[in-house]
Amino acid sequence: MATLVLKCGIGALVVLIIALFSKSKSFYIAGLVPLFPTFALIAHYIVGSQRTVTDLRATFLFSMCSIVPYFAYLIAAYFFSYRFSLVYCLLFATIVWIIAAALLLMIWQRYV
Repeated sequence: MATLVLKCGIGALVVLIIALFSKSKSFYIAGLVPLFPTFALIAHYIVGSQRTVTDLRATFLFSMCSIVPYFAYLIAAYFFSYRFSLVYCLLFATIVWIIAAALLLMIWQRYV
């Protein structure tokens, strides 16, 4: 139970940091904060403590590939911001992320 509370606290702290940076002169840093590997650290620790080193390395490799859907999301959000309101821009960019993530999973399961 304590680890669950800790994980929730870390998530809340990240949201607070993002909110603070978004109001500052350096607002663009709010886009860097989510890339701090908070959840990756948690996931890698859990996999590393419950699985083999080979499985952990496979998780690291897949995590590297997960940058592709995120990058697709960012490209889509950037270009959609010229055509759509904020809500639609983020909605459509999220759909792009879902499609890219689904493709990544299909490719990974088929070839790796």
